[in-house]
Amino acid sequence: MKKDFLALSEWSAPELENIFSLCRDLKNKTKAGVPHPLLQGQTLAMIFEKSSTRTRISFEVGMFQLGGHALFLHSGTTQMGRGEPIKDTARVLAGYCDAIMIRTYAQAAVEELAQWAKIPVINGLTDMYHPCQIMADLFTVSEHRSNYRDLVYCWIGDGNNMANSWINAAAVFGFELRVATPKGYEPNAAVLARAEAVGAKIFLTHDPQEAARGAHVLNTDVWASMGQEAEQQLREKAFVGYQLNEQLLGLAAADALVMHCLPAHRGEEITDAVIEGPHAVIFAQAENRLHIQKAIMATLMRDKACS
Repeated sequence: MKKDFLALSEWSAPELENIFSLCRDLKNKTKAGVPHPLLQGQTLAMIFEKSSTRTRISFEVGMFQLGGHALFLHSGTTQMGRGEPIKDTARVLAGYCDAIMIRTYAQAAVEELAQWAKIPVINGLTDMYHPCQIMADLFTVSEHRSNYRDLVYCWIGDGNNMANSWINAAAVFGFELRVATPKGYEPNAAVLARAEAVGAKIFLTHDPQEAARGAHVLNTDVWASMGQEAEQQLREKAFVGYQLNEQLLGLAAADALVMHCLPAHRGEEITDAVIEGPHAVIFAQAENRLHIQKAIMATLMRDKACS
C-alpha cells in the first residue's frame, strides 16, 4: 500500500525517526562522495504553482544523487493551468512517473492529488503545511542537540503553514512548543485542536518575550507569505515587537539555536546580526532540505518499488 508525505500528523514518531536515521546515513555518504543510487531509473514529477529556490533545487539535486530524474512542471505551462481536473492529472502522471512532489496553495489540492495518484505524493509546501521543512529543521536540531525531543521550542511571528507544521511536530514528538503571534494571526484552530486532543504541550501567547524566555530553539518566518504581499504594510504594523533580535535572543537559553526557513527579510522579522550570529543554524537548515528530502523520497519510493 502506497504512503504519502502530506503532513507530519499522518506519521508516527518512530517512522519519522527512521527517516532521520536514513537522512544521517545519506548525508554522510554525500559528504564522503559515496554513491547512493537508491532510486536508480525512477522519476519524480515536480509540480509548482508557487515560486521556489530551495524546494526545486533540493528535490532536483536529491533525485540526481539518488540515481533518478526529476521533471520540473510549472502549472502555468501544463494542462492543470488550463483547468484540467486534479484527478485526471494525478492518474496521467502516475502512468509516467514514480512519485509526485507538489508545491501549491491549497492543502485540499495536495490531498486530492494523493487520493487519485497510485504513486506517492509529497507536499513540497501548501498554505497549511510545510512538512519537509519541519523535518529538515528537526534534523538540524538533532545534529546540534542529542536530546532534541526534550527541548523547548518557540515560534515567533505569523501563525502560518510553518507554525501549523510545528504544532503537528509537537504533537508527534512530544516536545514543548510556545507560539507567539499578534492577535488575529494565530495558527489554524483545527490543527491546534487536533494536537491538543492528543496531549500536545502547546502554549499560545501574544507576548514574544514570554515565549522566548528560557527557550532552547527560536523560530521565525516572514510576516507576509507568498500570496499575502498586498497585506505587507498592514502586517508590518501588526507585528511590531515580534522581531527576532538580539534582545529577544537574550531571553532564551544561553545555548539557544536560531532558525528561519528562508527567504528572510533581514531587518523585519529577524535582524542581520542574529542571522549572522553564533546561535543561527539557518543555512544548515537549508542544506538539510536536500538530505531529508532524499530520505523521504527513498522511504516512499523504495516502498513503492517493493509493493
